[in-house]
Amino acid sequence: MIASLAKKIFSNKNDRLVAHYKKEIKKINALEETYSKLSDEELKEAFLKLKEQVANAKNISEELNKVLFASFAITREASKRVLNMRHFDVQLIGGMVLHEGKIAEMKTGEGKTLVATLPVCLNAMSQKSVHIVTVNDYLARRDAEAMRPLYEFLGYSVGIITGDNYDDNDRIEQYSKDIVYGTNNEFGFDYLRDNMKYDLNQKVQKHHYFAIVDEVDSILIDEARTPLIISGPANKTLDNYKIANEVALKLKKEEHFSIDEKNRNILINEAGIAKAEELFKIDNLYSVENAVLAHHLDQALKANYLFFIDKDYVLREGEVVIVDEFTGRLSEGRRFSEGLHQALEAKEGVKIKEESQTLADITYQNYFRLYEKLAGMTGTAQTEASEFLQIYNLEVVSIPTNLPIARKDLNDLIYKTEKEKFKALVDKINELYKKGQPVLVGTASIEKSEKIHELLKSFRIPHSVLNAKQHAQEAEIIKDAGKKGAVTIATNMAGRGVDIKIDDEIRALGGLYIIGTERHESRRIDNQLRGRSGRQGDPGVSQFYLSLEDPLLRIFGSDKIKNIMDKLGLDEGEHIESKLVTRSVENAQKKVESMHFEARKHLLEYDDVANEQRKAIYRLRDELLDSNTDLSHRINENRKECIMMFLQKSNVFSIEDDLEALCTLAKEDFNLELNKEEMKNSYEINGNFENYIEEELKKSYELKMSKIDASMKNEIERLVYLQTLDNLWREHLYVMDNLKTGIGLRGYNQKDPLVEYKKESYNLFLELASQIKYTAIKMLYKLQLRENEAELEEETKNAREKLEQNSNNSLAVKKPARNAPCPCGSGKKYKDCCGKSGPKKGILAK
Repeated sequence: MIASLAKKIFSNKNDRLVAHYKKEIKKINALEETYSKLSDEELKEAFLKLKEQVANAKNISEELNKVLFASFAITREASKRVLNMRHFDVQLIGGMVLHEGKIAEMKTGEGKTLVATLPVCLNAMSQKSVHIVTVNDYLARRDAEAMRPLYEFLGYSVGIITGDNYDDNDRIEQYSKDIVYGTNNEFGFDYLRDNMKYDLNQKVQKHHYFAIVDEVDSILIDEARTPLIISGPANKTLDNYKIANEVALKLKKEEHFSIDEKNRNILINEAGIAKAEELFKIDNLYSVENAVLAHHLDQALKANYLFFIDKDYVLREGEVVIVDEFTGRLSEGRRFSEGLHQALEAKEGVKIKEESQTLADITYQNYFRLYEKLAGMTGTAQTEASEFLQIYNLEVVSIPTNLPIARKDLNDLIYKTEKEKFKALVDKINELYKKGQPVLVGTASIEKSEKIHELLKSFRIPHSVLNAKQHAQEAEIIKDAGKKGAVTIATNMAGRGVDIKIDDEIRALGGLYIIGTERHESRRIDNQLRGRSGRQGDPGVSQFYLSLEDPLLRIFGSDKIKNIMDKLGLDEGEHIESKLVTRSVENAQKKVESMHFEARKHLLEYDDVANEQRKAIYRLRDELLDSNTDLSHRINENRKECIMMFLQKSNVFSIEDDLEALCTLAKEDFNLELNKEEMKNSYEINGNFENYIEEELKKSYELKMSKIDASMKNEIERLVYLQTLDNLWREHLYVMDNLKTGIGLRGYNQKDPLVEYKKESYNLFLELASQIKYTAIKMLYKLQLRENEAELEEETKNAREKLEQNSNNSLAVKKPARNAPCPCGSGKKYKDCCGKSGPKKGILAK
């Protein structure tokens, strides 16, 4: 009763909205005669005036609403002339819904590609790119090229972003266009790659203004359980850890370095630096170019001389596991920071855990929420309306069809076994083939499509098989699925976005006949299959053939149906057909939909925590990339904070404490010689060591940097901060991954894992912020700058190129969850299919 009441309330609201839009349409239609009398040049001029009006407005959003009627009317008139297509009234409604940042649910064949041109031409007046997101490269290219003449007539440029091997300059050019078509994967990965660049000018996406997502349910619902992940191959950094370990073992205690066991510090002397440079085959260990190598050597020495197996850590199943110093227990999932854990792994000769390290990741939910305004189109959104509203704040508006739907959706036929089902299904296909009525058979997996293919071959029925592997070829094949005698077997997603057109002869035969071989977990996917037939008022038929052995019925809903079948005492080959059974199937689907919604919500709740951190890091990164940013203020502030951390690290707070330890640590971390007497005097005057240490650090830094010009100083500072930020952020992501993996176990201790994750990740982020400050300051002080300006410039250039090269070597992998369906379409779980042997070319690898 509650469900039916909710449905009634919603449908009333939807009807009211549609009625409101119909009134608005009258204003657009009233302008049609005026614009139809204009010449092409006059029409272009009228549109240009609207653009100027918007460009000069104080509030662009308000101005766009004011010019909407004129813009839609001109776009429709231009479309009539250039594309020979006039927007229907219902398409104008769709355009308004999209402009308002909502989801337009429009049935298959209602011309969604043309609908998008209305809000696109309007919103592109803002002089910011409008992005149209599609599910595959073929559709992005097809739609962009089909609509290009209209856009260019109205003075807009069109860009296309696909998986082709564009270099950055190509991508920058494509993104600079007024209107950009592309796939969800490419837009998402470009955003992540942009935030790994070392030059602001090389960022391809300049802003996230307005996006229209075609097949919005497929992108924001079906793919939302799979985050976008950029992983880095671990070749270069792994080598550095191993090389640093070999060098550390060749340096001699006392001759090359001294150990402060009490404070767990190691200080390399001049002889040690010279020896290390010889072994590394470099001429300056503390240059900008080699700063990371110097850091690796520090950690390798600590790993070999200050950290001991079975005391500080143990080896278990080829992994270095930390021993908690207070409890003596193993700290599963924890890792030493700042590269120390990797140094211990190199020391012990075990696998260094940086392979396929996550460098950047984001969920589709959080990527698309970056846009100021988001809208979507699909034929099937109503079943997930509440999720769209909760997650994306997107309202779904169901738009009536231009002509009434004439398709007959028949009740499901249910058989006891799959064998009986397939026999009945093939008999039906054979009957329709002989009649000449085209048939489209939808399957849930490639495996099932191959099975039907073999059965049809044995009956010598000519047919085509599509299984969502080659988008362009599929589109061409599926276009012909409405021809006389055509039999097409397709996985449910194959050829999505392509209309199947029929002629008058096929209309007379009853239109396209859709046969579903099993119910999908989502009602929406079934509705998409049905929607392939009956476009624009065409006749058609749809029916599902099910068996009690189908996964959905076997797991979620077969008991009630099985009891009915048993009571009826059906013979082999007989079926039942009733609304009661169809409702039982739908209830089973609702259970699965609810389960998947919880999985997506769960993923998002965790990613929302990481998302705030991600945005903060990316903001800092952009600031560091801007060559106009003067880092002097940041360095002064960070230096003050570092002094407090430095004193805590040395555990020296008064003159009664071990000042020698403080001096040793100052030398090791900041290459700074402290005078104990001056320290004591300062302490007696100020009551602390901070003033003296800050003064000494300032003098030391100013002396070092006074030898180079301001622009070179700024470049070096930015490089050091960027290097530090990227290395520590990468480590932080690794720790966060480990935390997320094990946090569920807290539930056994009566604690909410999400609350625990939020607390732990917040503390980890505070720790990351401190580490970035301390490590960057430390590296700046340990740098040794060349006297020769040309050599220093060359060294800095090399350091930047090395960073850029590491960034460019990143490997983008869209990695499904272990229990998610495998994207290859096999119907198996990812862990049981492609996940066994890692990414396969063309399926998961980018």
